[in-house]
Amino acid sequence: MKTAFRQVSLTTTAEAEEAVGWVLEKVFEQTPSVFTHPEKLGPILSVYLSEKQTVTEAHRHAVQAGLKAVAECGLAVGAGQLEVKRLRREDWVDSWKRHFKPIDIQGKLLLKPSWRKEKAKPGQKVVILDPGLSFGTGQHATTKFCLRQLVALRKVGQEQSLLDVGTGSGILSIAAAKLGYRPIQAFDYDSEAVRVARRNAVKNRVSDRLQLKIGDVTRLSLNARLKHDVVCANLFYDLLIANAERLIARVKPGGALVLAGILDTQFAEVQAAFEARGMRLHLTQRQGEWRSGRFVHAD
Repeated sequence: MKTAFRQVSLTTTAEAEEAVGWVLEKVFEQTPSVFTHPEKLGPILSVYLSEKQTVTEAHRHAVQAGLKAVAECGLAVGAGQLEVKRLRREDWVDSWKRHFKPIDIQGKLLLKPSWRKEKAKPGQKVVILDPGLSFGTGQHATTKFCLRQLVALRKVGQEQSLLDVGTGSGILSIAAAKLGYRPIQAFDYDSEAVRVARRNAVKNRVSDRLQLKIGDVTRLSLNARLKHDVVCANLFYDLLIANAERLIARVKPGGALVLAGILDTQFAEVQAAFEARGMRLHLTQRQGEWRSGRFVHAD
């Protein structure tokens, strides 16, 4: 069997996961997949190249330069060693099947890969997402927090709108559609992520309920007329802080702003930025190195 593609992986630390992921994305022009191996000390970030593509010295130098910049910001990046494996397609599939299991979100959502046969509980909605494309399969702590908030905030029988900022694989928007949120708007700056999200929406038969587009959080209007009952932003913490006013402007009075993608050591800074602009922390949760929060208007 011919080799289908190459897996390029780098093991890093929890605190540097997002920054290192950004480095790999810039070098290889692809959003890395993230998973944790029981024998590894930190998260493993992987990108996949076609059989005809190779990892050049230019790639390696660019990665090392990026890691150096991350380290200079005070983040521990780990050994920083790229591992390249030639994979047959069946090896790649088997690898994902070993590491990705179904996820139950408070008995209301069941997230699972297409190859799993588990059945939903009565009243439970199923979201089918296969890993290895864009960020967001429900495995990460920050994504799980956002999903739990979508479940907790859902008011059955009432219309509730959602804005999904940095949609990635589309997991939050798809789950929201299954839970009954509408209208739903979602965007990502990465055109490939939007393409994947649209494909996932079709696979889950909710494409007619989502408005998915390419967009940039830095371009959100500060005087938005359209506001939402729930706004989810699972982004780098510096993006959250820099665009706090833009995100707040999208939240309806009485609505909720769900923020994730934040290390525990960074959360106080994020909290201060949003509280200084009229928001109040309603609840927060820590899982491992990560801390996420739900904010509401203070008045």
